[in-house]
Amino acid sequence: MENLPVNLKIEHLIWEKNIEHIVGIDEAGRGPLAGPVVAAAVIFKPYEHIAGIKDSKELTPIQRQNFFEIIAEKAIAIGVGIIGNGIIDDINIRQATLLAMKRAIQTLSVAPEYVLIDGRDKLDSFENQDALIDGDQLSFTISAASIVAKVTRDRIMGRYHYKYPQFGFSHNKGYATRFHREMIKKFGTCQIHRQSFLSKVLEE
Repeated sequence: MENLPVNLKIEHLIWEKNIEHIVGIDEAGRGPLAGPVVAAAVIFKPYEHIAGIKDSKELTPIQRQNFFEIIAEKAIAIGVGIIGNGIIDDINIRQATLLAMKRAIQTLSVAPEYVLIDGRDKLDSFENQDALIDGDQLSFTISAASIVAKVTRDRIMGRYHYKYPQFGFSHNKGYATRFHREMIKKFGTCQIHRQSFLSKVLEE
């Protein structure tokens, strides 16, 4: 154990129990004013590890893209769940995030035996699971999921930029940058803005 990468120790303890298919789950896009929340679920074969993978927020866009391609090659299953702004407004971001995670698992081609989730919330219907605060730093599998979720969401927001160029989505990804807030005040909102997130912006 002492020779293992720090972010593989949790998985190693589970693999030692003869549990093969560990799925790591993370999300991207809880905080933005616009766009979907995206969750990813990733399963590797036992004892697989990719050096350098860590929380997506600690990587540059180019690093994330490179690791995304490696993960796509090395993982035995990847699932993605996408929940749009309309549902986020209807059920709130916490419930929308959990729904995205469930959908990500549902799209996996391999059934998970153990679930590792970044955050405090566990999912229904899974007996073997752990919710890990800072899981994207503690678990290699969750870190990989964070990269897949982030790259997937960034690509979505890049496409939305061409439809709504005035908001600068290719740069801010829907987050509440000063430029984004000013453009909302100037042009109003568009179809992918989260109305439930905008009250403070519109009151400024």
